[in-house]
Amino acid sequence: MARIPQVLAPLLLLLLPAGLRELMIDRRPLPEGAAGGEVLLHPLVLVPGLTCSELDARLTDAYRPSAPRCGAMKGKGWFGLWANCSDLPAHHYVRCFMEQMALVYDPVANDYRNLPGVETRVRNFGSSQGFQKNPEHTTWSWCFEVLRNELARAGYRDGDTLFGAPYDLRYAPPVPGQPSEVFSGYFRRLASLVEDASRKNRGRKVILFGHSFGGMVALEFVRSTPMAWRDRYIKHLFLVAPVPAEGFVKPLQYFVSGSNLMYVPTVSSLELAFRPMWRTFESSLVNFPSPAVFGRRPLVVTARRNYSAYDLEDLLVAVGYGAGVEPFRRRAVPKMSYFQAPMVPTTCMNGVGNDTPEQLVYWDGDFDATPEIVYGDGDDSINLVSMLAFDEKMRRQPEQNKVYKSIKIRGAQHGTIVTDDTALKRVMHEILEANRS
Repeated sequence: MARIPQVLAPLLLLLLPAGLRELMIDRRPLPEGAAGGEVLLHPLVLVPGLTCSELDARLTDAYRPSAPRCGAMKGKGWFGLWANCSDLPAHHYVRCFMEQMALVYDPVANDYRNLPGVETRVRNFGSSQGFQKNPEHTTWSWCFEVLRNELARAGYRDGDTLFGAPYDLRYAPPVPGQPSEVFSGYFRRLASLVEDASRKNRGRKVILFGHSFGGMVALEFVRSTPMAWRDRYIKHLFLVAPVPAEGFVKPLQYFVSGSNLMYVPTVSSLELAFRPMWRTFESSLVNFPSPAVFGRRPLVVTARRNYSAYDLEDLLVAVGYGAGVEPFRRRAVPKMSYFQAPMVPTTCMNGVGNDTPEQLVYWDGDFDATPEIVYGDGDDSINLVSMLAFDEKMRRQPEQNKVYKSIKIRGAQHGTIVTDDTALKRVMHEILEANRS
């Protein structure tokens, strides 16, 4: 059989339909080592998952603590609030932690803010080593620890070619027309970080890599920048298990029954204990399932009433959080219907083939109880239907479709897609391919 000259193979591949082209690319052999040969590295900025960033707090005279011990740090400068969470029970600070982490929605400004007298800041912005490292935290290893080690093997170095962009996990990035004092400042800092990283590397463009909620943050950041700036500074956008604006069912479970994402050792009934605090976060509301994708299929089932994506305001009232209706309507719903292609080379990677919640059953109406769960396909958190809806929107824009690649990895899960050996090898392969292209 005649051999196709090596130089012609990539050209012939481009003649195939997009879906077949991706399938063939997906089946190429992966490099045995993470480095995969000598590559001129483009600087890379990591944007982590939701609970991977660390927060400091400072209490001013305006703070009115609910208990005397919660005011013990007033006037003593910055201290770790969401950092090494194993310290919280040891210092009997869990109640104070919840109070000082809580947000308040301001309907006049249509924005969120801290409690009066509580100031917060994100730790270690700019460093790829500044994410959560608490070994008792069940997700600490996917806060880029394993990926960072593989990137180091490939030649990346912190502060030279590798950077980190942690953010305040309680807020959500805005879409055009929405105010966000916190994310406006964050986007300015991230733009400066990208520009500095490029200058430090002889003007080479930057690879932006977002995982989970960090994928949403990275995507909205790129969308917020002028097109000329993107052309100048963005080499490639990686969205790995990104939480989609189309929403998914898991956030409903977290909001209704409580979240175990913010792990604190020795706290019993963690989900219910932290639920009041969790519900004040903007990030707890923004990924509810959208009607456009989930339609009228019941998502939450009780003996008295079912709730579809069209009934989520009623659900907020039913679970005892009517205060969430206005911010949901004004902050979350506009995100569901907004889409703008980033118009930069983009790779989206998702796990599939895992049991993923599709329906939550609280038959006796006890929202404090653990629900019975009906499962479908996805990455164990994000539903497959949401992933496919995002892919469809990205491909709808012809120019974006030319530089968009969607990869589905069977068996890869939401958190471990950046730690599991097989999935991690694929992630590294794609990063190095982006450097070569």
